[in-house]
Amino acid sequence: MLFAVVSQLDGIPVSVLDLAPVPTGSTPGQALRESIALAQHAEELGYRRYWVAEHHNMPGIASSAPAVLLAHAAAATHRIRVGSGGVMLPNHAPLVVAEQFGMLDALHPGRVDLGIGRAPGTDQVTAYALRRSADALSAHDFPQHLLELLGFFSGQFPDDHPFRNVSATPGKGQHPQVWLLGSSDFSARLAGALGLPFSFAHHFSARNTLPALDAYRNAFRPSEYLSAPRAMVAVSVICADSADEASRLATSQDLSFARLRGGRPDLLPSPEEAAQFPYTAADLAQIQERRQGQIIGAADHVREGLTRLVQATAADELMITTVTHDPAARRRSYALIAEQLQLTPTPVAG
Repeated sequence: MLFAVVSQLDGIPVSVLDLAPVPTGSTPGQALRESIALAQHAEELGYRRYWVAEHHNMPGIASSAPAVLLAHAAAATHRIRVGSGGVMLPNHAPLVVAEQFGMLDALHPGRVDLGIGRAPGTDQVTAYALRRSADALSAHDFPQHLLELLGFFSGQFPDDHPFRNVSATPGKGQHPQVWLLGSSDFSARLAGALGLPFSFAHHFSARNTLPALDAYRNAFRPSEYLSAPRAMVAVSVICADSADEASRLATSQDLSFARLRGGRPDLLPSPEEAAQFPYTAADLAQIQERRQGQIIGAADHVREGLTRLVQATAADELMITTVTHDPAARRRSYALIAEQLQLTPTPVAG
């Protein structure tokens, strides 16, 4: 028997997206250990999924190898689904991804999700260092690579396909749940056309949320994977015991964002560092715009914000990403949200 988690907020599941943040004064190794602790914490609290994101050349983010981190997270937990949010497919050969996630699914059957994105998750120079080919920097061949990935899992290719005799082991016959991720309507339409579940990155593209979800649902065709559309919305949330404390904690993300936009990514700063930073008017405007897509406050405010988001998007699932300098504050945020949404582990068939 597998276990899922049901939220009392309109009955939809709620999950965790982790970037494995590396705070000032810490190390990547410690950040990764905190991520494993977060996965265990999320399971205990009743979240349905624990996903990690692929990023490169970012000193403040340690989740550069999702499959490796997920192997540890799955081994340290028992019920929660573990997955990528996501693997950036242009950075990898589809066969490699099929083997990695096929292995995860073989070791932890029924618990593995494979979220796929088409962005590089980094800058163009780092993307070149990853792929070793300037020709591979374009995402135009993403649909072809996605179909190859699905083909390696099913073991089915057209007779004239060059990979028809290539078998992913493990991979062929494994069944990680494949999601497409996106922040525009490209992946939304592709997910719909292929009948795959779709997760939208509201946390960094709030303006495109409703158009992309509409595009997904309009393009959806029933498939072997789904009979009806299934949409997840990922949102940035910081919950604390007071609105003032939540806003203070959020200043770490504010400064991290300003540095990233300025081409100077660094370790995740503390609120004290953020309070001393000489922001420009442009920095403050960008931060204010970004905060409009976030939910930051005490528990009742967060519940209201999540409720409005679900009502506006008709999301089938929510995924919450919380980034704070202090790992204890991050765990506290997820605990307050779980309590407010009355998350409880519930057995389901499947």
